Amino acid sequence: MENKILIVEDEYKLRRIMKDFLTKENYKVIEAEEGLEACDLFFSEKPDLVVLDVMLPKLNGFEVLKEIREFDKTIPVIMLTAKADEDDILKGYNLNVDEYIIKPVSLKVLVAKIKAFLRNKNSLETIVFGELKINAGSFEVFMNDEPLELSSKEFELLMLLIKNKGQVLSRDKIITSLWGYDYEGDLRAVDSQIKRLRKKLNSRYIVTVRGAGYKIEEE
Repeated sequence: MENKILIVEDEYKLRRIMKDFLTKENYKVIEAEEGLEACDLFFSEKPDLVVLDVMLPKLNGFEVLKEIREFDKTIPVIMLTAKADEDDILKGYNLNVDEYIIKPVSLKVLVAKIKAFLRNKNSLETIVFGELKINAGSFEVFMNDEPLELSSKEFELLMLLIKNKGQVLSRDKIITSLWGYDYEGDLRAVDSQIKRLRKKLNSRYIVTVRGAGYKIEEE
């Protein structure tokens, strides 16, 4: 099935370039140039991923993200920002954004990140870890058979920890694995993601190793 991507960008030239590039990669692309239109298209078109600019007319990117997250906690959202402002980036992560890309946008990097979020979508692999059951293909996580609502980045973090269970992962390692070598943000983004994930796991499994990083252990 063709994946559907919603691009929300008020700069016409950039929006068209992204659309053309993604269309050549066999994605179906929907466009919005302002926040209210983006919300309408999100609810009517039900995209598989959203590329969302921060600075938008009518509703800014953070307001659009908030609307999206009230409806869907798991859809991947990649935000575009013209400046690497630490407060803005942390604000986005607090609203469960999955990724940031600093403008000017590298289309090759954008496509690579999109593919990373959508990869293995049809896989049926199930992982059992303690009281957790994880469907790697559908991005579903259950604890004691009750579904957990995780953002895409929280899901990635959980999978990274489980694949390296018992090993201490430094913040740098987690940053590189989840955001890539070109990430220019603050290391506190890791702590924020860990805090949210730990809360959803009822403060279980994830262990802080002071001065070293984090690891996951079965109880």
